[in-house]
Amino acid sequence: MTTREPKYTKEEHARMGTELYEQTIRPLVEAGNRGKIVAIDVDTGEYEVDANTVTAGDRLRARLPDAQIWFVRIGYPYVYRFGYEVRP
Repeated sequence: MTTREPKYTKEEHARMGTELYEQTIRPLVEAGNRGKIVAIDVDTGEYEVDANTVTAGDRLRARLPDAQIWFVRIGYPYVYRFGYEVRP
């Protein structure tokens, strides 16, 4: 198995992925996909949508082996949530 080295700092990677999602990808995938995962290559803007991170990431890496992947859950501000949230 090949080790992939990150090209960017965590902050830069997050900024690039978030900008790509908000400006380009979100309008294309949002309808009918709430809760699904988008795997985005921050270098090319290519992406895959699936129900889970592993499958979306694997499909993107099959096309782009050196992909620098940022994950987004459609319709949510986070991919995973730890703990619980108290709602009024």
